[in-house]
Amino acid sequence: MHSTRLPARGLYALTPDEPDDAKLINVAEACLAGGAALLQYRDKRRTFAARSALATKLRLLCITYCCPLIINDDVALALACGADGVHLGKEELESLPLAGVHKSQLLIGVSCYDSMIRARAAISAGADYVAFGSIFSSSTKPSATRCSFDLLRAAKQELTVPIVAIGGLTPENGRQVIEAGADFLAVINGIFGQSDVQSATAQYVSLFS
Repeated sequence: MHSTRLPARGLYALTPDEPDDAKLINVAEACLAGGAALLQYRDKRRTFAARSALATKLRLLCITYCCPLIINDDVALALACGADGVHLGKEELESLPLAGVHKSQLLIGVSCYDSMIRARAAISAGADYVAFGSIFSSSTKPSATRCSFDLLRAAKQELTVPIVAIGGLTPENGRQVIEAGADFLAVINGIFGQSDVQSATAQYVSLFS
């Protein structure tokens, strides 16, 4: 049993590659104020100590806005900062026993790309949600595997956990992705690449109403 409940649906915001700590905190707060349901901290550049300090600040913000904080690809960091969960990619999942992660009461998300086989295996191993994509072409990962609407529909019919869609999602195309089966829309540039982060967030959030 997890100490934090995963929301049923909503906008899943992924932090940008922002070198300025203060700016990252500011845009994250604007996003939370706009109504994000989940926030994921992604960071491949800072040292562990710097990431831990920043993640702890994000955790406090998320508590204020009642939004779970998910850490990308780093179970040790998630535990160190008291995050609610961890999101694992292919390499991390294959090197990590999920049973041990579950004992820590972390929520677990798993990237499944365009594979139902991978999604089934992740759920059997204890994943709390699965992510599919890229749904559309994405500036963040232009060479990413593409995932069809048909796969989203099949996943919605079969799978027993929430489904996250990622990749090129905009306020204009997001509703059709939700209708195809996505419970969460995962977005980076569509939020954090905009001049008004709170307003951009609210546009995505409105797709779920």
